[in-house]
Amino acid sequence: MKALVNRKPLRDTPWGGGNLFLIALCDILSKNKVNVCHKISRDVDLIFIQDPRYDSLGISINEIASYKKFKPDTKIIHRVNECDARKNTSEMDHLLRECSKITDHTIFVSEWMREYHFNLGWHCEDTSVIHNGVNLSHFFPSEKIKNNKVNIVAHHWSNNRLKGFDIYENLDSFVAGNNKFTFTYIGRHNSSFKNTNVIDPLYGFDLGRELSRYDVYISGSVYDPGPNHILESLACKIPTYVISNGGGSVEFAGKSHSYESFEMLVSILESGDYKLNEYVPRSWDKCIKDYMEIICLK
Repeated sequence: MKALVNRKPLRDTPWGGGNLFLIALCDILSKNKVNVCHKISRDVDLIFIQDPRYDSLGISINEIASYKKFKPDTKIIHRVNECDARKNTSEMDHLLRECSKITDHTIFVSEWMREYHFNLGWHCEDTSVIHNGVNLSHFFPSEKIKNNKVNIVAHHWSNNRLKGFDIYENLDSFVAGNNKFTFTYIGRHNSSFKNTNVIDPLYGFDLGRELSRYDVYISGSVYDPGPNHILESLACKIPTYVISNGGGSVEFAGKSHSYESFEMLVSILESGDYKLNEYVPRSWDKCIKDYMEIICLK
């Protein structure tokens, strides 16, 4: 089988969760004797859409739709990990719905993501939900910081405000007035932190080694489709708390580990009663195995 994946992964560099998925998908497909390509050719059997937009790393839905007309028996599988609510945009939901008109199977990264798009009107009825995986050789529990404080952490590749920077800026003020806590932010940001330990973006094993040192993980990310930052925290066995309108974040962390306001979050932090989440992330291999079943059946 020859499969076109319409985005080419970037390797050995800090990037978002979508790129981690692409690396795992392309590697495991190749190991299973699927010929993976990133450009259209006449002998493509299946097209996998990671992102329908045009950019320098891949082809757009317009080219894919034209190929489908040229070769109607080509199967199209679309992984949906995006929405307008995530970044306060206005065109993505419509574009994704248009894609669903020519898609043979849609894979959503969370139940929340599927419900979101079906409520807006989705044309492809053949769908699945597959949660992302984690590189468990990078993200696992390890020895904590020993400073007799509760060490809080958050991390993101994106510096979009909706990733929760209002919460992180409030945490920056909170730790200034409470010497029982510290707050560390790992990744890109546009905030003027004064009391936060800021670490530049980390990748792979280095990120997992640093992340696992902390006691509590906080996410303020809203309407997040299938957030890898939550899965990475859970894999490190860190009690993880997410905002109640966090989309897929709540699906992973659990409603019992969600907060509705910063005041509620402070109450959780000051209680000292941090319980591990129930959700156990799985490896990328097991995640991609589910994709393989769909790809090979189509």
